[in-house]
Amino acid sequence: MTRQKFIRWFETLSLEDVAIVGGKNASLGELYRDLTTQGVPVPNGFAVTAGAYRYILDQAGAWDGLHQALDGLDPDNMEDLSDRARRCRTLIYSVGIPQRLESEILAAYTKLESDCGGDLSVAVRSSATAEDLPNASFAGQHDSYLNVSGADSLLDSCRRCFASLFTDRAIRYRIDNGYGHFDVALSIGVMKMVRSDMGSSGVMFTLDTESGFRDVVFITAAYGLGETIVQGQVETDEFYVHNPTFKEGIRKVLRHRLGQKKIRMIYSDGDKDGKTKIIPTSQKMQESFSISDKDVLMLADFAIKIEEHYSAKAGEPRPMDIEWAKDGADGELYIVQARPETVASQMRQDIIKQYTLKGTAKIEVTGRAVGDKIQAGTVRIIQDVHHLGEFKDGEILVADTTSPDWVAVMKKAAAIVTNHGGRTCHSAIVARELGIPAVVGTGNATTVLKNGETVTVSCASGASGYVYQGSIPFEIRETNLSHLPRPRTKIMVNVGEPERAFSVAMIPNDGVGLARLEFIISESVKAHPMALLHPERVKDQKTRKFIEQLTKQYASGTDFFVEKLSEGIAMIAAAFYPKPVIVRMSDFKTNEYANLIGGKSFEPTEENPMLGFRGASRYTHPDYRKGFALECAAMKRVREEMGFSNVKLMIPFCRRVSEAEKVLKALTEHGLIRGQDGLEVYMMCEIPNNVLRIDAFCKLFDGVSIGSNDLTKLVLGVDRDSEKVAFDFDERDPGVMEMIRLAIDGARRNHRYCGICGQAPSDYPEIAEFLVRQGIESISLSPDAVLSTTQQVLQIESDLDRQSARTA
Repeated sequence: MTRQKFIRWFETLSLEDVAIVGGKNASLGELYRDLTTQGVPVPNGFAVTAGAYRYILDQAGAWDGLHQALDGLDPDNMEDLSDRARRCRTLIYSVGIPQRLESEILAAYTKLESDCGGDLSVAVRSSATAEDLPNASFAGQHDSYLNVSGADSLLDSCRRCFASLFTDRAIRYRIDNGYGHFDVALSIGVMKMVRSDMGSSGVMFTLDTESGFRDVVFITAAYGLGETIVQGQVETDEFYVHNPTFKEGIRKVLRHRLGQKKIRMIYSDGDKDGKTKIIPTSQKMQESFSISDKDVLMLADFAIKIEEHYSAKAGEPRPMDIEWAKDGADGELYIVQARPETVASQMRQDIIKQYTLKGTAKIEVTGRAVGDKIQAGTVRIIQDVHHLGEFKDGEILVADTTSPDWVAVMKKAAAIVTNHGGRTCHSAIVARELGIPAVVGTGNATTVLKNGETVTVSCASGASGYVYQGSIPFEIRETNLSHLPRPRTKIMVNVGEPERAFSVAMIPNDGVGLARLEFIISESVKAHPMALLHPERVKDQKTRKFIEQLTKQYASGTDFFVEKLSEGIAMIAAAFYPKPVIVRMSDFKTNEYANLIGGKSFEPTEENPMLGFRGASRYTHPDYRKGFALECAAMKRVREEMGFSNVKLMIPFCRRVSEAEKVLKALTEHGLIRGQDGLEVYMMCEIPNNVLRIDAFCKLFDGVSIGSNDLTKLVLGVDRDSEKVAFDFDERDPGVMEMIRLAIDGARRNHRYCGICGQAPSDYPEIAEFLVRQGIESISLSPDAVLSTTQQVLQIESDLDRQSARTA
């Protein structure tokens, strides 16, 4: 057989061949050649080279026509851009494919058909010679065709691919990114089609796309073809896998999030030309995950191997953006693309910007937050691509969803809000690339918001994004961490929301001094533990029905509670791994427990819940001990099954030594044995009796953490929630400070850990100074106070060192 000039099989390609076959095909070749041997499945195929594109235009003498079509182009004139782009595409498509090239393509197709066997359908995918580089994604700029079968359909798809080098969006993208129109050529990849229309598909990243956190694999999944995910038409299932513990051999999904997945894209019946249709998914499909945990862990394994390979080749860490598909015919998973991630991985790790709202207003819509920024502006609702010309610089773009054709307008937007989409939809991808906030998947933004109204888009509150009425002032604090040393006093952080853990962990810290279990229960579990155990005892029928709906994917309410709570804890533990994470067991008051779903059926009414049935007193009481058993089961799962041995337990509001003994006995009965497998159990030091009997408590616990809020209240006898006496609540009172000093001295005397996790050092620099001078081991702060307090502690320690040197 005559050597083919314009065809290169994947097995002969590598990343060095971008100039010949484009970034996408070079990467597919790298994957097929080097990673299939490591168990990463990649469909076989071949590339039609960029030289073939140039050969077509040379043979047809079409270059002059393209130059004429593009000369004098005004990229800001959308109508003119569209007209010129159409002329270019028509010119390229009309010249056809020369006989020599056609013969080579069909010969390669025949060989692929023979190698794969059966009735072969292929994906015909564009691959530009400048795409998939760390500084140029070219995502979605050119066209690809799926489920193509037969010689005529294949050749027609190739012609359309070549012509798509001049889509409106591709022309604009090249102009915006400084690429010459004739410096970029197009290659085509022809690969065995993975029938994800009958299965599922998705995108995964070897980092967290919002924070840039590097120690997770983030996986999205939905039924059918992946186009609905890219277009933001479907809310995907989401999964996290923790990279370090996975490499240690612990194979557990870190966290699941069920997406609605109301639709899926499939091929039209009997169609072999890649035509698709969207159909609704059944209720059962919506309420089930589109892939199994086994699939998730297999995908994570593929992702880690791909990242390791690309990083080794680059000589530096190289987080990856990977497309995958599950074939519904053979049930197998395949990797269909991998490229360097080009947004989150480029974030400067030594610069932290913190956005904070300085006011509040009515929330108009809520969705998934993209990024962590805040922006105010005027709403402009764009219903479809024909109205893009109405958009003005600096407006808030509000739409049902977006596509690559919208990029030119998205570049002008202050923020983006969409009805549909998840964290890997087109709107989210472009917003990250542009560095602007986006709230996606709101469901109703285009109907609730009105053209011309002023709103504030905030993504600074974790996983949820909010669109507020009016313009709310906000603050941006920027800190350069490159020269910030670590103080001797451990600076830890208080964390309540798992969704914020990855971004909080980027702030320099020594671990988590307080992870609040009740925050996770409120947000993730939502229901009272006893109501999950005994729904039949819930008095309100509507509430019972809600609990049934909440838990119907699980074998029991117990399984629901344990999984939801353990995943919330694990997200925090993973974010800070292997640093210590001190998790306080639940410390709801009875009125707070009653506000949980079903809670009113199990909670008494107390005159003063702050001094009532709370903390340690609940854990062994007949009315709650089964609920405490669920908390323990979740903690045991986090430490033993999920591998987070960095988690330590803390018991709150433990009034008496005898109560502490009962709680430790209950922990042992539930399999959480102090000292076994490195388990440490701490006590919140927040009752005067904890200080007065510090020696006795230290015999039972591995350390204490001072809770300055309750300690102040009980030392001064002041209810800070009372309007009449709240002015007397002051952690700086000499009596309170003396109690703190005694606690620190007592812990040191007993060779026990001593930290503080109350609000006082976050609010008052003088308390932070007092703690350092007393030699406290750690100070745990709210995230917004960590950097300023770190700088203050460094200064105090420096002063102490100078004083010590003078007296030496």
